[in-house]
Amino acid sequence: MNIIRTKAVELSTIPAIAYKQKLSTGGSGIKIMRIDGTSAVCTIDKRSGEMVPYGKYDEESFPFEAFDEAFELTNSLPYSARGNIKVMEIDENFADDVTEEAPAEQVDMTLSAEYKAIVERYSDEKGKINYALMNKDFIQFASRSKIVSNMIGDNAKTDAIVEIIVKSRATEIARTRESLDDASVRLLIETLDEIDPRSAFKELKAHINRQLAANKKR
Repeated sequence: MNIIRTKAVELSTIPAIAYKQKLSTGGSGIKIMRIDGTSAVCTIDKRSGEMVPYGKYDEESFPFEAFDEAFELTNSLPYSARGNIKVMEIDENFADDVTEEAPAEQVDMTLSAEYKAIVERYSDEKGKINYALMNKDFIQFASRSKIVSNMIGDNAKTDAIVEIIVKSRATEIARTRESLDDASVRLLIETLDEIDPRSAFKELKAHINRQLAANKKR
């Protein structure tokens, strides 16, 4: 079964590879796999962005510095549906544990045209998503949208406005005939958020909040 994860990166702190993955329990985690076959996982707290140990593992074999390096190397790398990792040095396929599987009842947004179009449009030469560029583009789109202007005038909720912006802009970028439904838009935003725990649309939300605050003063 494919795993929703980033590409694997090689660590320098310990002899291992690592990647960020979408967890079946929700959210994302960093998995490190040593070439001796042992592995360990840390989840990433959605609110703080900090790493939290998931299960028991040998702290000497998996020091925090290794997770810190893995976090930095995988930060902003996009998700995709990828197969099992094979560590070439020992030519062994490691079975994926239950935490690596996407929930069966949840739609994999990495397969959607909208997600693929966003990743292709805003990824830099290193394959990482340029969030500053993405937010700038979405803010420009919001500034010329009459629907967004009307929602701000009606003092709509920030998240509701962001969802409309993402739905409309993603449809435009992907050149699809039909826009995503509300649940899929929220899942798309969640998937992008998990790539960068600080919130994929932090600047866009701040822009909308400023517009809402200015509207209330009128």
